[in-house]
Amino acid sequence: MVKVGVVGYGTIGQRLADGVAFQGDMELVGVADIGPTLPVRALKEKGMPYDFYLAVPENREKLEEAGIPISGTLEELIQKVDIILDATNAGVGAKNKVLYEKYGKKAIFQGGEKTSVADVFFHGYANYEKGIGKQFLKLTSCNTTGLIRSVDCLDRVVGIDSVMIHIVRRVADPGDYHRGLTNALKIDPVPNHQAVDLMLIMPHVKATGVLVHTPVTHGHIITVFAKPKKKITREEVLESFRAHPRIRVVRIADGFLGNASLFKYARDLGNPRGDMYEIAIWEETVTIFEDHIIYALNIPQEAVVIPETIDGIRAAMEMQTDRLEAVGLTNKYLKIGG
Repeated sequence: MVKVGVVGYGTIGQRLADGVAFQGDMELVGVADIGPTLPVRALKEKGMPYDFYLAVPENREKLEEAGIPISGTLEELIQKVDIILDATNAGVGAKNKVLYEKYGKKAIFQGGEKTSVADVFFHGYANYEKGIGKQFLKLTSCNTTGLIRSVDCLDRVVGIDSVMIHIVRRVADPGDYHRGLTNALKIDPVPNHQAVDLMLIMPHVKATGVLVHTPVTHGHIITVFAKPKKKITREEVLESFRAHPRIRVVRIADGFLGNASLFKYARDLGNPRGDMYEIAIWEETVTIFEDHIIYALNIPQEAVVIPETIDGIRAAMEMQTDRLEAVGLTNKYLKIGG
């Protein structure tokens, strides 16, 4: 049983803790954070299903005032586990890495950290083998994770030479105020980092793209214009997508009009926090144009990276050396594609 700790109990950290707890071959030892944040207060109100470790000792009094039991310090959590999932704010993980190295522990960092923090820039489906046995892995961002799922899916069927992508990006997570209130769109320079990151994971595919920030909070939408290495029909593309456990093919005709429809559907399914692990591809957007594959997908940014992070544990800890066996177990325990 691999012992896992989660450092940073925020938007991603909460979901990582739940994801690890679902795994039948992993043990969640505890979570760590800096103080009585709203997620930590909610953890207490739920009866402390996970042990809490304090990352900032100066905040002990605040936690005691809030009635939140403390199981130990961050360093004590690190010493108890085999691997840490670092879900702290960008830049904090790189500082925490010093502690992980001090105790000889493995760690997986999220997309906000610089790629240089890790031995391998990792994606469960696209380059699982490169993460096997490595000490430090870094996940791709939420957009890149979902994008690579779809491109890798097609690449393994027909081979992909290049992709052009256009991302309509939510500006903040629900509940975030620090980015401000806005009624404007903002465009990034070409190429966006997701295109660059895709090429780091899949160096045989050429990629470029545009990114537009939008004042919404539930999900990103990406359109993809992919050049296959050989001819493929629309039905074959759809068949490939439908066969992928972490891709959900939906139809506008059925009421899936956009990102909000998918978030509401996840809530109607009873998924905790309205989460959905799968990306969604709209059937009506899938087409073949001038021998190129076109499609649009939705990225549920708060949960999409959880399966690939679990895959990372399997790779780093050498729990499985076969890619499909590893992702299959992650899918099984998270009840994806069942």
